[in-house]
Amino acid sequence: TIARYPEIFDQVFIGLVRAGEESGELDITLNRMAKLLDKQDAIRNKVIGTLMYPAFVIVLAILVVLVMLTFVFPAFKDMYDNMGKELPWITQACMDSGLFLKKYWFTIPIGLGSLFYGVYYLFKWPKSRRKIDEISLKLPLFNNFIKLSSLANFVSVMHVAYEAGVPIVDCLYLSNLTIHNYPLRDAVKLVAAKVQQGTHLSVALRAAEVMPKILLFMISTGEQSGKLGEMLLQASNYIDVELERVIDKLTELIEPVMLIVIGGIVLVLALALYLPLFQSYSNIG
Repeated sequence: TIARYPEIFDQVFIGLVRAGEESGELDITLNRMAKLLDKQDAIRNKVIGTLMYPAFVIVLAILVVLVMLTFVFPAFKDMYDNMGKELPWITQACMDSGLFLKKYWFTIPIGLGSLFYGVYYLFKWPKSRRKIDEISLKLPLFNNFIKLSSLANFVSVMHVAYEAGVPIVDCLYLSNLTIHNYPLRDAVKLVAAKVQQGTHLSVALRAAEVMPKILLFMISTGEQSGKLGEMLLQASNYIDVELERVIDKLTELIEPVMLIVIGGIVLVLALALYLPLFQSYSNIG
C-alpha cells in the first residue's frame, strides 16, 4: 500500500516493509526501521552541523567584502584624490570595484543570486557533481568524513534488510540507495554484481576498496560464522564512533582555517585602505 505514495516513502522504506511482510516479522522490522530513521536523522544533523560553520563564514566574508567595497572605499575617494599621487594597484582595484558597485548597486543581488544558483547547479548537475565527489574523496581527512557518513547509512540499512530476510544482493541494492557519492555508489554497484556472480560479500567489498579493513574483517567473520547480521550491527556501531571522531577532528581543523581566511581578507582590505596613507606619511618624513 505504501508503494502508492513514493513522494512520502522512499524505495528503501518500501523494500524493507515488503521484506518484513514476506518474512512475517513486520513488527520487528518496523521497530528496526524506527531506530534506523532516528540514526539517519542524527547522521544528517551531524553532517549539516559540520558543514554549516564554514558555509556561514564564507557568506559572512562575502558580505563584509561587499560592505567594505560599496561603502568604505568610496568614502575615501576625495581624500585619495587630494593626495595627487597614483594609488597602489590593490587600492585602485578596490576603489574601482567599490565605485562600480555603488553606482550599479543592483548588480549585487544579481551577482549573489547567480553565485548561489551556480553553486547549487554544480552540486545538482550529474557531471559536475561526479567531479566534485571524486575530488572530495582525495582530500585528506575530508575523504574519511565522506566515506564514513555514507557507510553509516549503508551498513545500517544493510543490517536491517539482512535481518528482515532480504537476499544479500537486494540488501546491497537497497543500501546503495542511501549513498549519494557517485564513485562510492558505482563501487557498490560493482560489488553487487560480483556477489550476484557468486563472490563472497567481504571479498567483493575488499576489491572495491570502499571500506576500512576493520569493517571488512567484521563482515568476513560474520560470513564465516553465520552471524552476518550481528556483525553488521557491530560494524554500524563502530562506524558511528569513528564518524564522531572524524567530525571532531574536522571541526578542529576547520576553525583555524576559517580564521586564517577571514584574517587574510581583513588584512588585504586594510592594506588596500591604508597603504596610500602610509606612503604619504613616509614621503612627508
